[in-house]
Amino acid sequence: MHVASTTVEYRNEYETCSCVKRYRRLLFWKKFCAILSFLVSLVLTIMAFQCQRDSYMKEFVTSVVSCLPAEIKLESNGKREKVTGFNVVLKDTILFPEGGGQPDDHGTIESWPVLQVTRQGPEALHFITSALTQGQEVLLKVDWERRFDHMQQHSGQHLITALADSMFEYKTTSWELGRHRSSIELDTATVKPGEMEALESVVNEKIRAHIPVSVQFLSIDDPAVEKVRSRGLPDDHAGPIRIIDIEGVDANMCCGTHVSNLSHLQVIKILGTEKGKKNKTNLIFLAGNRVLKYAEKSYITEKSLTALLKTMPEEHVDAVDKIQKTMKRLQKSNLTILRNMAVLIAQNFKSQPDRGSFFSLHNKDGDNEFMNIIANEIGFQDTVIFLTVGEEKGAGLFLIAGPEDIIAALGPQVSELLQGKGSGKGGRFQGKANSLAKRAEAEALVQECSRRHSAGEE
Repeated sequence: MHVASTTVEYRNEYETCSCVKRYRRLLFWKKFCAILSFLVSLVLTIMAFQCQRDSYMKEFVTSVVSCLPAEIKLESNGKREKVTGFNVVLKDTILFPEGGGQPDDHGTIESWPVLQVTRQGPEALHFITSALTQGQEVLLKVDWERRFDHMQQHSGQHLITALADSMFEYKTTSWELGRHRSSIELDTATVKPGEMEALESVVNEKIRAHIPVSVQFLSIDDPAVEKVRSRGLPDDHAGPIRIIDIEGVDANMCCGTHVSNLSHLQVIKILGTEKGKKNKTNLIFLAGNRVLKYAEKSYITEKSLTALLKTMPEEHVDAVDKIQKTMKRLQKSNLTILRNMAVLIAQNFKSQPDRGSFFSLHNKDGDNEFMNIIANEIGFQDTVIFLTVGEEKGAGLFLIAGPEDIIAALGPQVSELLQGKGSGKGGRFQGKANSLAKRAEAEALVQECSRRHSAGEE
């Protein structure tokens, strides 16, 4: 009896020790996995740019990794011009390189303006016009007004895209962050009346709800990646997958800079929709400070129109409509007067017994029809005609008509004198003149050719 009792107690003690050991091993592996997960997350975070880890950072000290000569094209006065300088790679950066539909940041490296930031694999290339030394420590400053504007528009796009999908099942196929307004391409040919108003209302409800926006970094093989919204990764993507999570609203793969709370968007205004390409619809919107600027500009325009039209704002459209209709009636009357005037000018010339074989006229008002009526009324089989309309030394229109052999040679010469372009056939040459400053010189040329033709000279 004593032996049996001892055996049972020993077995119970053994089993207890075994359970404690298994429990301790389980605790160890849990802690190990937690530490490993933290380290992986830390590594992934370090692989992202500082601007992606903290979009609110305005200044940052880093060092130069490389500085190589480069040449880029930048827009200046509507034209793209070549600029020579240097592509600088930094150890890290707060200047966002263009990507994900978002333009690049502006800012400075020390005192040098950064004219362009582009991504090349895992690196950001900062273009400046002065060389820097490898290893040199530098201070970066971001153009905060531009950066925060881009944050508001980009986060606003995420919010609109998510709600357009959940409310109406309209998928976003692309978007553009424009200089003055942004657009989202929706995969639908049309939207129903009232849908955009309803969408705007819910969007602004979410903004007022102070919903947090967080950033997560995942490895490309993490199963969680499959659960987030995405239009795919670029071919040269490198590093971690970055997820922008609007709590309870949307989780989307994105590389751009974003606000940390929807309340920082302030307000979103959906201006309307336009017909897009390939049966798509473009949704036009403003977010944040752009809404305030739009309201201010609209008010200034409203005040100016009120002063010009002498009507209340709600009457502006009717007032402009009346003016346009009056203008159309006046233009029609003016055209009739010009046509009648052209006929009278031609008849007056033809009634002169000593009219000669050359006719020239310049009139400030008129068009191609006005000139052609004169030419047709006079007839140009035996008469050389030179006509111009427009400002005396500005741009305008010209027409020369006469015997075909004369006009074929004269046309290009007159066109060159008037800095214009034209074409002709059948004894008639007409076109646009960029400058009528040398009209007198062109007239003398045409008249001399007419005189030589009448005299039988070649």
